[in-house]
Amino acid sequence: MKIDNFISFFVPRDKKFFTLFARSSENLVAIAKKFNELLNTLAPDKRIVLIKEIADLEHVGDNVTHEIFTELSTNFITPFDREDIHYLASSLDDIVDYIHGSAKRMQLYKIEEYTLEMIQLAEVIEKSAIEVNAAVSGLKGMKDIVRVKEAVVRINSLENQADDIFDGAIASLFIYETDAIKIMKVKEILANMETATDKCEDVANVIETIIVKNS
Repeated sequence: MKIDNFISFFVPRDKKFFTLFARSSENLVAIAKKFNELLNTLAPDKRIVLIKEIADLEHVGDNVTHEIFTELSTNFITPFDREDIHYLASSLDDIVDYIHGSAKRMQLYKIEEYTLEMIQLAEVIEKSAIEVNAAVSGLKGMKDIVRVKEAVVRINSLENQADDIFDGAIASLFIYETDAIKIMKVKEILANMETATDKCEDVANVIETIIVKNS
């Protein structure tokens, strides 16, 4: 092995990891925006197009996550703990998966009328994705930790909002809806959407861990 190659093996490739995390979190914002647009679209044809675009973005997210794992397996030194890199990448991917899963179920279950709570949750998911992107972006160089911490606080607050919306939606569903099959469909979709915000909180938690370890 040439000496240059040997040395480069031990040099942390921060730029590569942070570039990949930026792509992952930016893709999350893109899919969250598409999902929110879907929930506010009435035209059936437009909904089909948006669901296809959401599926495409989910594939993009999978590819970026795979790239991160590949980098993790081939680099001896990393910008922060390997376990935290793995957890951060997995959590970002989980958010995208739950957004895609919610959109897919709406299509499969032929949900033609989105409830107010679904629309509200979609908005919370988009806001959470934007904060996740801000927090992930702030990890590079650890230069703006205050901004990162503020984003983390907002993510936690949004997750609490999502819990309240979900709890109210389920309560109303069992009180006012008499169609058992519809209850099952709507409950599952709402649960998937609420879980997407839980996964945003997972990202916030691992980012807090990274900050503590590197402070």
